[in-house]
Amino acid sequence: MSVNLIDLIKGQLGPALITQASTQFGESESGISKAISGLLPAVVGGMARNASNPTLLDAIFGSASQGYLNNLIGGTSDNSVISAVLNTIFGGRASDLFSSVASFAGVNNSTVNSLANMVTGATLGTVSKYASDQNLDRAGVSRLLEQQKSHVSALLPTGLSLASLGLGDFTTSTTNNNLNDKTMNSNNQGNPDVNRAGNTHVNVDRKDNNSIWKWLLPLLLLLLAGWFLWKQCDKKNPETPMQPADSTVVVEDSTMVDTAAVTAPANRGELQDIDLNGTALRGYPNGLEQRMISYLQSGQYANANEEGLKAVWYDFDNVNFVHGSKDQLEAGSEAQIENLAKILKAYPDAKVKIGGYTDKTGNEAVNKEISQGRANFIKSQLEKYGVGSQVTGAEGYGSEFATVDASASDAERAKDRKMAIRFSK
Repeated sequence: MSVNLIDLIKGQLGPALITQASTQFGESESGISKAISGLLPAVVGGMARNASNPTLLDAIFGSASQGYLNNLIGGTSDNSVISAVLNTIFGGRASDLFSSVASFAGVNNSTVNSLANMVTGATLGTVSKYASDQNLDRAGVSRLLEQQKSHVSALLPTGLSLASLGLGDFTTSTTNNNLNDKTMNSNNQGNPDVNRAGNTHVNVDRKDNNSIWKWLLPLLLLLLAGWFLWKQCDKKNPETPMQPADSTVVVEDSTMVDTAAVTAPANRGELQDIDLNGTALRGYPNGLEQRMISYLQSGQYANANEEGLKAVWYDFDNVNFVHGSKDQLEAGSEAQIENLAKILKAYPDAKVKIGGYTDKTGNEAVNKEISQGRANFIKSQLEKYGVGSQVTGAEGYGSEFATVDASASDAERAKDRKMAIRFSK
């Protein structure tokens, strides 16, 4: 497994530095944290895409690089080396990228410019130190940076896309590189490739448009896809959702989908009061709180069985983790976990299980690790609120139930990145 540089760099950008930057730039700590969460994958992704660039490698192996770690705010401002690196990895896209991050984080563009220098300095210093510790030469550092492509999109914060960070072609190029040794030249190959999701594609010579293959080949591919999906479903983990009996489905606008069977997230509008037996909880209309309360108030849980309950998951619609973190929530996320604890206290016989999910991009082992860590963290928070005995488990599924192909756009894959909860027995 490749080293995840983002985890190493995050150690240089901890709470103390965020507080210092908040004071320095006159911004809220949550705004600084969100801006860094967007800039870090952008900077690392930009370096990964320019892993062999001499300007970047010169900066990493320069005598001053590790010194940035000693003074990330003052030592990185108006620094010509860092400015050259930013120009190398972003070019003319820097202004648009910084504007996107500023809008996402709710901070000034000038703040993002300063934070970009700080994050770049932290990245250069961390890579330089790691290279020194591991005795890596320039070629070794280039390989190390290229390996980060498998981590960047998996650690992207909710609300930002690869395209908004100037990395719109990032996933496609990464996927193509990973498949390069496993596929044949499309100009000479007409056999279908079947991917994990069971989708098929074939390269057909356009000169044969009027032949029988025009209709026969798609039919054969469709049959092949159906057979593949049937074989996959036959081997599914017991946790794979099954079609629920009527008594286990939330009647009020509950939406079921294949494989993951997660209830549709709320159409986020304004927060409103959600009635919990006379107590008002702040939540989104038709969101997690309202759906869970409606189900419990219906009395259906008492007669439900575990197999049926496996089929219905509820998305957290107001819980977001700091990018790449398994135990740090973005500002405001704690409120929904507290609401969940209040619901469980109001229904002490109810039990739940936590699930974490990722999309299909990146390293699957990393995806599993992150999703498991986040599920464990939510479980631990519920334990702090005194309802730990009502949580039967926490499991990170990684991309096991992801439905959108890795080559799809970041916006399309967003629905696969989530935390969810279901009732249990």
